[in-house]
Amino acid sequence: MRWERALIWFRNDLRIHDHEPLHTAIKSVREVIPVYCVDPRHFGETSFGFPKTGSYRAQFLRESLEDLRAQLQALGSDLIIRWGKPEELLPELAEEYGAAGVFAHQEVTDEELKVEDAVEKALFSRNITLELSWGATLYHLEDLPMPIGSLPEVFTQFRKQMEKMADVRPQFPTPAQIDSPEFDDPGELPSWKQMGLEPPVKDTRSVLQFQGGESAGLQRLHQYFWEQDLLREYKETRNGLLGADYSSKFSAWLAMGCLSPRRIYDEVQRYETQVVRNKSTYWLIFELIWRDYFRFVAKKHGNTLFQIEGIRQDGWKGTVDWGLFEKWKAGETGIPFVDANMLEIKNSGFMSNRGRQNVASFLVNDLGLDWRMGAEYFESQLIDYDPCSNWGNWNYVAGVGNDPREGRYFNVISQAKRYDSQGEYVKHWLPVLTRVPRTLVHELFEASPKQLETYGVILGEGYPRPVVSLRGKAAAKR
Repeated sequence: MRWERALIWFRNDLRIHDHEPLHTAIKSVREVIPVYCVDPRHFGETSFGFPKTGSYRAQFLRESLEDLRAQLQALGSDLIIRWGKPEELLPELAEEYGAAGVFAHQEVTDEELKVEDAVEKALFSRNITLELSWGATLYHLEDLPMPIGSLPEVFTQFRKQMEKMADVRPQFPTPAQIDSPEFDDPGELPSWKQMGLEPPVKDTRSVLQFQGGESAGLQRLHQYFWEQDLLREYKETRNGLLGADYSSKFSAWLAMGCLSPRRIYDEVQRYETQVVRNKSTYWLIFELIWRDYFRFVAKKHGNTLFQIEGIRQDGWKGTVDWGLFEKWKAGETGIPFVDANMLEIKNSGFMSNRGRQNVASFLVNDLGLDWRMGAEYFESQLIDYDPCSNWGNWNYVAGVGNDPREGRYFNVISQAKRYDSQGEYVKHWLPVLTRVPRTLVHELFEASPKQLETYGVILGEGYPRPVVSLRGKAAAKR
């Protein structure tokens, strides 16, 4: 094909490196028109009443759009930003600029697929073509060594087959120039009023002040690998809780598409050649394969991912108790390790992977609540929210996912004593516990009221009493 003009519909792919729709359009048309539609449905409410996009992710989005616009302007183009539904805006913009087609990356989950379908129908009615590409994973969908319907239900089986039988495709080159027409009104970033949100207040206790955008993502990649040489010990440090550097923190840029997983993969290959190849370099790729797996699982199993019975459809039931849930959400359960993690996500939009597993297990197994409440709250709060990984992980913890070994109980006391042995993380987010010795800080219920008072803690006043009893569970597995 050789068209005069085409639209590039940016979605969760806010970058110019390794971007197939952009690359293909530049080769196929004379002028391209980059567009981002700020869909008001992304700023509605979840079924349990949480903002679908909270202030932390909204801020990251605004920064990412600002950076993408700057990147495009440096190449001779710009980014048209419009508030509205893509299925209404894209046909109008295509006709306004005389575009014969729209290039975009495809998605796999229900809400995104409905939008794709609506966009395709609206464009088709005006004789405009929608060209979709696969681009969010390390391995390409077409390179799976099995049909998507035969995807293994256990990750290890999937990983071994991929490592043995599939190759990672090369990145698409970053354009050196983009030819575009003049844009009379490129549009503004979505305002906080439009989004119905307030700007987040930065908390100095956050592990990292995440900055949205491709530039910041590439800088983090360079810093982590080359400036600080942190990849060398990634496997040993990845279960940390405090500080910016115990893990890569690439997830936010991956979720918004500011970083391509293939860019990270290629950088690992370069690091292995120039510095060292060890268990840590492999483990970072291992985590990228996990991310792939969640997306392929979502494509295979569809909407069951979001239903209470989950992928397994086994009749799992949980209660809806708003009183208990609000205590979990506010970090007021009286279980320090849970509360510290919940205060972190509330005040920063981020939580370690170790923390996510523990607070999810606590909500499901110790509080007996509907796991979807937790999944939706994470959707609202997390800077690095990705529907496939988030809902896949919650399916896993709730025991309703595809892996028959799921539903594992994470004992928060034994986990806390293992991963926060000195109580530093708990005290970082719960300064009321600063004077409590490490031997007691995770098991306040083992101390008498008088003993706790000597450490400045009064249960029920300065710090809440436990909402459930975990006495005797400290020795349990996990």
